[in-house]
Amino acid sequence: MFQSTQYSGTKEENYQLLIKQLDSLLAGEEDQMANLANASALLNQFLVEVNWVGFYLWKNSELVLGPFQGLPACVRIPSGKGVCGTAVEERKPQRVADVHSFPGHIACDAASRSEIVIPIIVHDHIFGVLDIDSPRTNRFDETDERFLIQFCETLQSHL
Repeated sequence: MFQSTQYSGTKEENYQLLIKQLDSLLAGEEDQMANLANASALLNQFLVEVNWVGFYLWKNSELVLGPFQGLPACVRIPSGKGVCGTAVEERKPQRVADVHSFPGHIACDAASRSEIVIPIIVHDHIFGVLDIDSPRTNRFDETDERFLIQFCETLQSHL
């Protein structure tokens, strides 16, 4: 049984604990959807000032909505469109301080002000993206990006 954790260390220490929790939570489970669902729930429990945490999966040359926590979202996103599609096209993380200044931003939740998207690459192929939105501008910093990349790398080992 999983219990909610009070994170009381530094930001870096808390992220390190989160990544260990993810690895332990997914150990031995081979179902991708179950692992993605638990990963989104774990991140949603960990992160503050976020309004959407989830995954889009690469299928038939577009991103398709996967497991998430938050309000209903856009179902399909083409490569190169919005923050998620840009992350896929460029194959690199996108950290956007103010989504309203991002050309072509796709507004699924009007409350979102900042966003971070981490591409998930398995065996050199796009698997999907981790997408996190916040109702606060400039919510995500370099530390968030660095550790969310590590979070996705740990997740990749369970996909």
